[in-house]
Amino acid sequence: MKTFFKVISFIGLMITSVIFGFVYVGQRDIPDEIYLINSEEYSLNSVYSINVLKDDGSSKQVLTNSAISLDEKNQEEHYTVNVSLFETIPVKSSYVTVSKRQYVVPGGDIFGIKLYTDGVLIVGMDDVLTAQGNKNPGKEAGLETGDIIKELNGVKINTVSQLTDFFQNTEDKKIKVKASKDGKPYETELTLQKSVGDGKNKAGLWARDSAAGVGTITYYEKNTKVFGSLGHAVCDVDTGEVMPMLSGKAVEAVINGCYRSTEKSAGELCGVFGLNNIGILKINCSKGLYGTLYEVPKKQEIPVAARHEVTLGKVQIISTVDSEGPKYYDARITKIVKGNDDEEKNMVIEITDPDLIEKTGGIVQGMSGSPIIQNGMLVGAITHVFLNNPLQGYAIFAENMLSVSKKTEEVKTDKAS
Repeated sequence: MKTFFKVISFIGLMITSVIFGFVYVGQRDIPDEIYLINSEEYSLNSVYSINVLKDDGSSKQVLTNSAISLDEKNQEEHYTVNVSLFETIPVKSSYVTVSKRQYVVPGGDIFGIKLYTDGVLIVGMDDVLTAQGNKNPGKEAGLETGDIIKELNGVKINTVSQLTDFFQNTEDKKIKVKASKDGKPYETELTLQKSVGDGKNKAGLWARDSAAGVGTITYYEKNTKVFGSLGHAVCDVDTGEVMPMLSGKAVEAVINGCYRSTEKSAGELCGVFGLNNIGILKINCSKGLYGTLYEVPKKQEIPVAARHEVTLGKVQIISTVDSEGPKYYDARITKIVKGNDDEEKNMVIEITDPDLIEKTGGIVQGMSGSPIIQNGMLVGAITHVFLNNPLQGYAIFAENMLSVSKKTEEVKTDKAS
């Protein structure tokens, strides 16, 4: 009898060990977040069962190794997947995003950027020499470089000339200021000081209300005429702050030269604006500059890769670095950055094409937004260059850029001034 119980105990121990083994393996190998293209299958060992809980609270049982379907009318759906062992023992819950395959026209074209701010950006502050000595009105009011002035005494301010005219023409020395710091609004009181130099009221502020430059279009969407570009925000050259955009224009541009990148400094494309506006700018954010075109080039669409489809290895980029227009150049992805999917630094890319290296020294300013093609799909866009190695730089997932495109059509902008 003792032998019988020993055998039963041994068998029970083995079964328990196997169960805990499967639970451990499931917790280790099943990811916390799963990304799928519609009808793509996510396979599990047959000992596991899946229960899908939709965001609306409804649930359904899904057979192991089956595809999680997506309603045809939706572009994207989200599920919580509860995985259990033998339909009894809970193993893990994962968040699943199922997307439809998206198609875009790859870019590579250079365009001119004219951006006008929502409010005026403070880029510096100076002392004002008064009869009582040096005063710094901006600093005393709690204003800082990088802050955005929105209103003065209830009057909307969008240009530097409006700001200057207000200070010089107002009869009030104490001004109620509405501003924002790091995107958070606040109010303060600014006391103007009379300069002994010219007798004018001054605040000692240096401000900026616009930005201009050239960049590369990453993709176009045929149906909506929405385009994405740069893969990073347009920022102020002095403060590094994202320019708060009120309106903007996309204009024709022609590249007429290039300063090559070196290990000590980033090069840049040299371009001139054409006479024609080609579109409207609508969104300036960490994932790029977005807008709508008046006309979309008639080129072939290609699929957009989901982030889980992007792999290390050979790719091609499409860039305009001279007057000959967009060309394909060889490169490779050397690193995929995990846990950083919401930013513009998702991959590290290295230029390998000898012709491009000869022309530019690697990645230069103006190439930001150059589309990256892998296995016939758009996988991302170049965003930054490494100053210590201009052959390498960061890139953003195309999927992250497309998430902003969906919002672009809804944005209404004022006419650029």
